[in-house]
Amino acid sequence: MSGLRARLRQERPMPLDVAFHCRPGEVLALVGPSGSGKSSILRAVAGLMPLARGRIECDGEVWLDSLHGRFLPARRRRVGMVFQDYALFPHLSALDNVAEALTDRPRAQRRARAGEWLERVHLKGLERRRPAEMSGGQRQRVALARALAREPAVLLLDEPFSAVDRATRERLYLELAELRRELAMPVVLVTHDMGEAALLADRMYIVHEGRGLQAGSPEELLLRPASALVARLVGHRNLHPGRILGPSATPGRVVVDWRGIHLEAAAASGIPGQGVDWLIPEGVVQLMRRQGPPRRRWENVLPGRVAEAVTLGDAVTACVLVRDEPSRRIRMRLSLHAARRNRLAAGERVEISLPPEAIHVMPSGGR
Repeated sequence: MSGLRARLRQERPMPLDVAFHCRPGEVLALVGPSGSGKSSILRAVAGLMPLARGRIECDGEVWLDSLHGRFLPARRRRVGMVFQDYALFPHLSALDNVAEALTDRPRAQRRARAGEWLERVHLKGLERRRPAEMSGGQRQRVALARALAREPAVLLLDEPFSAVDRATRERLYLELAELRRELAMPVVLVTHDMGEAALLADRMYIVHEGRGLQAGSPEELLLRPASALVARLVGHRNLHPGRILGPSATPGRVVVDWRGIHLEAAAASGIPGQGVDWLIPEGVVQLMRRQGPPRRRWENVLPGRVAEAVTLGDAVTACVLVRDEPSRRIRMRLSLHAARRNRLAAGERVEISLPPEAIHVMPSGGR
């Protein structure tokens, strides 16, 4: 079977209940807060952590099958792994660190092959340097070259960019994107950074307290989370309880009651009277221009007062108290130019519009 497939279950010491697959050439991001079990999942795939129950298969080879008593030791699994702290040998040069992954080759071939991989990760000329003589980004490239030099069947990345600065991180993002075009292998990335996952991954798998909650493309998980818990984990702040009133007069929509305010939303499964959770991304909330088009062209128009407006670079994030009610908060994000043009500031009275097609309704209870 092509790619990596894993089904992992255990109660102790770290509870796990996950199932996922990663195709050749695909990047799958395991996303969740610290302590959610993401690194334990990688260690189990690599064979570094035993499991009482589970099955792991990669490219048709079974690495773990607890039902039939099969366990392939870590040294026999074709796994390349990059750790958060690099895990380089401090007394060895960059070239020798990479060569250590090639013990199955004759000694003469090891150094030549290691040099080729260092060149592929843009470290040509730094072969003699030891880790202490290199920057964080350079050490991470050595770790990546060492992992790939083994010609693994799967590449596992455990928070690989968290120890470097933003500029270095962005360069490493680009280099990883270049490498993945060349290497047709599954890549499993562990990160707590949603932005990083959305940028690098083809699919994401949300993990919380050792349990897999939802898998899908970054767009699907960001716009259509399966529950309020998933919505929180991917960073949504405009998340509110509501109740379905019934179908709208407009086909394909429902009417949701939000603390006495009736909102039109994209159609959702549910029956009238059912409690739901609903969300709207901050970036799609619309600020009605003071000299804008007639109101009839806007939908879900809500008056309110700006409680705060914070400028972050070329964007402004604002919190609007709908109808001056602290329990009805809607956050929005717009460009600095648009905020200045509309004199958006704390204390100002505004009107906002929540586009119905951008409101996502979920069954309640998944908190």
